[in-house]
Amino acid sequence: MILIFLGPPGSGKGTQAKRLVTEKGWPQLSTGDMLRASIKAGETLGQKAKTYMDRGELVPDDVIVGLIEERTKAKDAANGFILDGFPRTIPQAEALKKMLERKNSSVNCVLSFNVSDRDLVERLSGRRTCSKCGEVFHVKFSPAKKADVCDKCGGSLIQRDDDKAEVIQKRLSVYHQQTSPLVEYYEKAKKLVALDASASPDKVWDTIMDALKKCSVPS
Repeated sequence: MILIFLGPPGSGKGTQAKRLVTEKGWPQLSTGDMLRASIKAGETLGQKAKTYMDRGELVPDDVIVGLIEERTKAKDAANGFILDGFPRTIPQAEALKKMLERKNSSVNCVLSFNVSDRDLVERLSGRRTCSKCGEVFHVKFSPAKKADVCDKCGGSLIQRDDDKAEVIQKRLSVYHQQTSPLVEYYEKAKKLVALDASASPDKVWDTIMDALKKCSVPS
């Protein structure tokens, strides 16, 4: 079972993917999470990617494709997975298609998370991340009990460089220019289901469950 979550940064893809992991057991392959882990570990791949991420630009295809291909070889991905944040461009989608064809497989369904840019800027610029454990808070929607202190471990809360307003605008611009064409790409392949991701998380979840039925994915 192979699903793609397609949408701009802050559209809620990661939240819904994590719920699917719990409910269905399909592992979430998030390039963002994997790259951040690589950055934290000081790995060469992570440091290379960070220069692009901090500017709100897309990480080069060769870095991302290599990362995904290696990850799909892991045992937990043998029966399927959820791709969150990949592909981001048509060339990446083509590379993914070829990668899966070598395994006699293909994408089952592409869920497109639609949210206005204004809402996305509010969501992302208010996000604060624990520098110690990685727990995520929001100054408006889910604030920490004590300002700038993690409820979970007491670590300091920071605003990631790629969550700053000026970088967010650049990230959204890059998304619309390079990633939006994937909507048409997967529509033509009859794989796409559009979601109103501005709704509550529970409402979005219900829509996803309905969408999976249409994609012939057991729910």
